[in-house]
Amino acid sequence: NALSSNHAQRLNSIGFVWDHFDQLWNENFNQLCAFKAKSGHCNVSQNDERNKSLGLWVSLQRESYKKSSLKSDHIQKLSSIGFIWDLHERSYEL
Repeated sequence: NALSSNHAQRLNSIGFVWDHFDQLWNENFNQLCAFKAKSGHCNVSQNDERNKSLGLWVSLQRESYKKSSLKSDHIQKLSSIGFIWDLHERSYEL
């Protein structure tokens, strides 16, 4: 039972979300971009009360990257905004 292109177009026209995970990921990514615009970096602390959930999301991205389970387009997007994948390695460089 394939969805006809007409039905798909109608669903798209009302903003139907096809992939909820990607939508949530993009919302968090946009929040990270806003955080970076204000703070100048992407290192959101999980201890920051105002950004606790974003800090957790950032930590999960690093964990997923280390486990090679982060989608390549997500890696590219995060890298494009200067995301630091290994904070420990970065601190040795400074």
